[in-house]
Amino acid sequence: MNTLLEHMTGLHTLTDDVIAMDFLMNAKSGVRNYAMAVTECATPEIKQILMKQLDEAIVSHEKITNYMMQRGLYHPYHIPEQIQLDLKNIQTAMNIPS
Repeated sequence: MNTLLEHMTGLHTLTDDVIAMDFLMNAKSGVRNYAMAVTECATPEIKQILMKQLDEAIVSHEKITNYMMQRGLYHPYHIPEQIQLDLKNIQTAMNIPS
């Protein structure tokens, strides 16, 4: 996005960190929703389809997690570091104009 457009829309404060974390949270939500849907299927055919989608959602979640970890955007095994990163992301999100 060009700089002028970013400032006009207020997205100039939306960092890669915030976007990646939002993507990860949505992927997590998708995994959870597919898992719940699999347990409530009416037919084996639907269950099979949803299980395939669940597997793909898990793979996507893993790819996003690895991307973020490689870039230092996510520290799932170092809680103090992750807390500091979360606080920084919260502050960035709070500064986005509504």
